[in-house]
Amino acid sequence: MDTLTLVVTALGSVLLLLFLVMKARMHAFLALMLVSIGAGVFSGMPLEKIADTMQKGMGGTLGFLAIVVALGAMFGKVLHETGALDQIAVKLLNRFGEHRAHYALGIAGLVCALPLFFDVAVVLLIGVVFAVARRTGGNVVRLAIPLFAGVAGAAAFLLPGPTPMLLASQMGADFGWMIAIGLAAAIPGMLLAGPLYGNFISKHVTLKLPEDVSEPSLGQNQMPSFGFSLALVLFPLLLVGLKTIAARFVEADTTLYHWLQFIGHPFTAILAACLVAIYGLAIRRGMSSDKVMAVCSAALQPAGIILLVTGAGGVFKQVLVDSGVGPALGNALIGAGLPIALACFVLAAAVRVIQGSATVACLTTVGLVLPVVETLGFSGAQLAALSVCIAGGSIVLSHVNDSGFWLFGKFTGATELQTLKTWSVMETILGTTGAAVGMAAFTMV
Repeated sequence: MDTLTLVVTALGSVLLLLFLVMKARMHAFLALMLVSIGAGVFSGMPLEKIADTMQKGMGGTLGFLAIVVALGAMFGKVLHETGALDQIAVKLLNRFGEHRAHYALGIAGLVCALPLFFDVAVVLLIGVVFAVARRTGGNVVRLAIPLFAGVAGAAAFLLPGPTPMLLASQMGADFGWMIAIGLAAAIPGMLLAGPLYGNFISKHVTLKLPEDVSEPSLGQNQMPSFGFSLALVLFPLLLVGLKTIAARFVEADTTLYHWLQFIGHPFTAILAACLVAIYGLAIRRGMSSDKVMAVCSAALQPAGIILLVTGAGGVFKQVLVDSGVGPALGNALIGAGLPIALACFVLAAAVRVIQGSATVACLTTVGLVLPVVETLGFSGAQLAALSVCIAGGSIVLSHVNDSGFWLFGKFTGATELQTLKTWSVMETILGTTGAAVGMAAFTMV
């Protein structure tokens, strides 16, 4: 089938996905499965191969992500219930002072959201914004935008977040380089999109203070120290970093090399962090075993829908790859003269604007560029840089088809127009800044 037909099939599939989710109000999982079948049929894929490709896409995505999501959800929930996340936020506020509280909230969002889903992190941390707003009498916009920027920066760029972890896995990127380049992208992106833009836009948009505030289960006297809390959040990152240490400084095929590779795998790192949080923090500080079980179960409940929708996004991605749609569109972009790093950003941004989900935008873009990337022999560090470019494109220009758009409005009480002026612009600044760092890193590593 010719390139034009394949490209039209890809674009038509994304537009159909948009219609089914936004207009027909079909559940995202059903819509993705239906569109995947349609893309396979209209691209000329043999009918007997479509089901196998769908199974391959679902298994290939969830085989890695299901473990990361389940363990990460429990880890983050335990940290919240024991007050560890609260301790980090309060310490930062005390250190920065009320006049620079917007910087403290940006950093708190960036650090505390590391082990959490975006939605979960917002739910758990938004109470800090309201508590600070009550103390300072400040505009909620000035405080909420930095927090959301920090959470969004962590969710988009930083391991062990599910989306960057999935991106690095699908692209075959080096996890150590993903941490380094992700940090280089997230920190300046958060500062520009959060405290700086939040301070500016708060002069033009004012939001009243809502009343709901979430509190940890353990009392104040039972909460861990700031140092221990921060060490727990960073613990899985340090373990994942061992793989990079092994690859750089330890001779390959030695016993030490294999142990460092094993300990530094995301599965092992997040499992170890989860166990330390449960037995070294929650139970030691008086949380009963029954309560821990309830906390872990509650953490897993929302993960099921997230996994199914993400897996369906993997199905769509695999159909694009196996049908030839992905290679055709990727080659068309690169043939048009776009550098590969810029092409990754543009593709992810286009899919993001059309269908809304950052995770689906990432998966779809991987499906479009991976056939081209695999032939060019890039290093693990370069693949990490390209992953950051994709992540940046996947969060720009958020609007009404993005759940984050409505989440921001729901928690802050912002109207749709106010959300466009605040949340949507913030996401665009964050994603563009992060992608620019990824493009620069691609040329240097």
